[in-house]
Amino acid sequence: MVSTTLLAKSLDEKNDILTRFQDRVRERTARVGVVGMGYVGLPIALLFAKRGFGTTGFDIDPAKIESLRQGSSYIKHIPDSEIAQGVQAKQFLPTTDFTQLSAMDAVIICVPTPLDDHREPDLSFIRATAESISQHLRRGQLVVLESTTYPGTTEEVVLPILEKSGLRCPVSDYSAEANPEENANSDGTDFLLAFSPEREDPGNKNFKTYQVPKVIGGVNALSVLATRALYETAFEHTVLVSSSRAAEMTKLLENIYRSVNIALVNELKLLCLRMGLDIWEVIDAAKTKPFGYSAFYPGPGLGGHCIPIDPFYLTWKAREYEFPTRFIELAGEINASMPEHVVAATGEALNCRRQCLNNSRILVLGVSYKKDVDDLRESPSLAIMELLQSRGVRVDYHDPYFPHLGRMRHYNFQLDSVDLSPETLSQYNAVLIATDHSSIDYEFVVRHSRLVIDTRNATREITEYPGKIVHC
Repeated sequence: MVSTTLLAKSLDEKNDILTRFQDRVRERTARVGVVGMGYVGLPIALLFAKRGFGTTGFDIDPAKIESLRQGSSYIKHIPDSEIAQGVQAKQFLPTTDFTQLSAMDAVIICVPTPLDDHREPDLSFIRATAESISQHLRRGQLVVLESTTYPGTTEEVVLPILEKSGLRCPVSDYSAEANPEENANSDGTDFLLAFSPEREDPGNKNFKTYQVPKVIGGVNALSVLATRALYETAFEHTVLVSSSRAAEMTKLLENIYRSVNIALVNELKLLCLRMGLDIWEVIDAAKTKPFGYSAFYPGPGLGGHCIPIDPFYLTWKAREYEFPTRFIELAGEINASMPEHVVAATGEALNCRRQCLNNSRILVLGVSYKKDVDDLRESPSLAIMELLQSRGVRVDYHDPYFPHLGRMRHYNFQLDSVDLSPETLSQYNAVLIATDHSSIDYEFVVRHSRLVIDTRNATREITEYPGKIVHC
């Protein structure tokens, strides 16, 4: 990490861009703009508004902006009151008018970074946002990219687009070894640019947004110092690294670490099933070791925006260096195969009861990618439902967070969530637990169902109905 003492020594009056920016931040007169009012952007915008900054939330979706203006949340874990408070105090101003970007002192980019149909990075949202900012960029502004992407995106993609404005932000090394006090000057620097990876975990009740340390990497010393000045007003801890590329790689490492370890336990789960062992018992025993082990858990596949997608950003970039990322690709193969395993296990469980998968009725419990959140992004439940339908299954679902499943990026089910009642549950050949929401009474489900396929170990404590539950 970067020596903040050495960086701080580089400040002097000639750094007019940095000094003026820090003064506005300190006085809370700086205007903060956040582009993208989704699961990442909205919490960040509300956080800066709470800290006393006039904050503008930008989004291209008029429905989202209208909802925010009415003080209404479309994200379950963000209460209406939090939005209404910011709007009523005029600290949080949602808009679709991107011309207002010119009035911002700092612009934070929180837009999606999906994969395309060939599993290659789709940077179209980042590029479009950078183009919008470039049209309104002015001297002294700070631009921070938070969207997860491959190392080099900030310097290689965002910077050239912003410099179409005619303004410049020279890339320079500011590591301790490079004597940063000689580099932290405003010569030739018209605007500031940095990368600070989002670390949101929707639904996590143990860590609030401001409690998660903020990693910051700039394209030069001025940029990293300005970004730190802004973020340290909102977050408990900031962590400086030596470049935007290092910050981009930090985020990928975090998600690849999780992807590889989840793939490991998914593979071991399949082995344990063949060996007649309970993988959940094994994990519980292993995690009693107080050092050298972190518990990861198997499931029906990976969901959310981060773990199923982000590792492949590095895989794609690594090809430029002719470097095979075998761990990442193998982990991806294992995790992507889990929905197929769940469907095969369901068919086998029905066969053991002399029933056929084709033309059966199956109720899927939970469609969000993890428990207790209203987030469908890359949910394995959706892949399982599509696979079941392709095999002739009549599929229904229940999820308290999603009363209706309509058209999505890759799916179009047009189904309504069914209520859980004894009569409803008894109609299905099997009930498949894909997401273990806390609000569901699993004893009730097992009692009134013919067969339960449990992919999340939600029924572990239920022993009264032998033969009804299949763990897979």
